[in-house]
Amino acid sequence: MIDLPATALEQLAESLSRQPFMVLTGAGISTPSGIPDYRDNEGVRRGRQPMMYQEFLGQPEARRRYWARAMLGWPRIRQARPNAAHQALAQLQAAGRIAGVITQNVDALHDEAGSLEVIELHGSLQRVLCLDCGQRSQRDAIQQQLQAHNPYLAGVDAVPAPDGDTLLDPAFEERFQVPHCPYCNGSRLKPDVVFFGENVAPATAARALSAVHEAAGLLVVGSSLMAYSAFRLCRAVAEQGKPLLAINFGKTRADELLDLKLNAPCDQVLPWLAERLLR
Repeated sequence: MIDLPATALEQLAESLSRQPFMVLTGAGISTPSGIPDYRDNEGVRRGRQPMMYQEFLGQPEARRRYWARAMLGWPRIRQARPNAAHQALAQLQAAGRIAGVITQNVDALHDEAGSLEVIELHGSLQRVLCLDCGQRSQRDAIQQQLQAHNPYLAGVDAVPAPDGDTLLDPAFEERFQVPHCPYCNGSRLKPDVVFFGENVAPATAARALSAVHEAAGLLVVGSSLMAYSAFRLCRAVAEQGKPLLAINFGKTRADELLDLKLNAPCDQVLPWLAERLLR
């Protein structure tokens, strides 16, 4: 049972029944799949400072720290499965009820659920980029290398953090061996994601902006919109005079721009919406 006024749900369904909206998703859509999010309901970042882009580039010890934690965090990402919200969006897209999905998430759960041509604003943890030769590798292959070279971490218990990170005791990081590129043997491997302090690739940003310009409106799901790469899409929609809707617990950066906001679980609202529009 969704704890919302029936009028709010009907307004959401009515808006999306006219013409296809784009959907912009954030960490809140993946928390039911067991992946922690970055921010609380006030939009305040949880826990410690995340890895910054310049720190990762410039400090070998930062890369060692990142990969030690990521080695332990990857299985949670790898084992996560799409939830009812991901599946509902894939069904709505297949039926032409939404124009597509733009996501800030790096877990690839939209792809696994069956969404097509997902625009990944912040990349994907499924891939690893070599900063020396530019080649990409599959994350599973790098994980095998990490486990082979760092067997002492097998079985170490670490607290999960967002996007495959963990809260690992620094004592376990000191002798960690970072992965090497399978192509050039370089040691500067980076997950193929946008770190804090790093810019979204211009081509990706342009593709996302074009998608929202062409759509009838934008539905935000599970995002505080604190990242400018997402907020600018909302602002563009508002400037065009198109509907801007949100399903999100707590504050968002675009609250003043929203035409409708539902404070309810997206894994309940989206399946309801799919059933309502596809019957």
